[in-house]
Amino acid sequence: MIMRLTLAESRLLKDSIGIISELVSEVNFKIDKNKIEIIAVDPANVVLVVFKLLSSAFIEYEVRKDVNIAVSLDNLKQVLRRIKPTDTLTLELDEEKNRLRLLLKGDSHRTFNLSLIDVEDKEQKIPELEFPVKIELNSQVLEEAIEDVGIVAESVAFNVTKDKFVIESEGHFSDANVELKKDEETLINLIGDGTRAKYSVEYLKKIVKGGKLADKATVQFDKDYPLKVDFTVLNKLSLSFILAPRVDNI
Repeated sequence: MIMRLTLAESRLLKDSIGIISELVSEVNFKIDKNKIEIIAVDPANVVLVVFKLLSSAFIEYEVRKDVNIAVSLDNLKQVLRRIKPTDTLTLELDEEKNRLRLLLKGDSHRTFNLSLIDVEDKEQKIPELEFPVKIELNSQVLEEAIEDVGIVAESVAFNVTKDKFVIESEGHFSDANVELKKDEETLINLIGDGTRAKYSVEYLKKIVKGGKLADKATVQFDKDYPLKVDFTVLNKLSLSFILAPRVDNI
């Protein structure tokens, strides 16, 4: 067997795939001795997703050689939905039949075989970005703020100064804002006086669902520059999104 991976905390994969599948439908899993990795861009080329599930998150992690496998996330998500909280999940690669085998073990033993697919494997480069601001905040608070301001307009403005982070939106007839003051729950590291940037509500609503995985979110941005949002579970996984800005036409 080239690959056998067993995960006791099956939600780490289940929840991650649920979030990623709202942005991309087909992905390549790159699996090596240290991690499972997905680097994918949505069809509109607006957001880049980078997902890593580390070998240290598994109770069994055997990879005899690096493998790339492509799957439909819709099909994978359907299987992962069948996982019960107490189930362990084992992933195996059936090279002969070109399938990914998923074994769910709990009160019963269930086996699913997913056919692998051909996906054009464009090497996605993760851009090297430098930001003047880094904000660490409660991921639930971030999700609620995006939901709040998202009812007013299709874009959201992030505005940061040394002592507060404001998330705001403005429609034709109404506006909304959520103000988060710098404190123990909201850490702001800022170079300069402050910055402001705009991003799509539609994409942000999908990105902030990463809060299901981690209690904290890290947000980095700049004017007319991509937004980077990171969710991390120490020694287990990281899920990052790089979102293109909404640039105002003058």
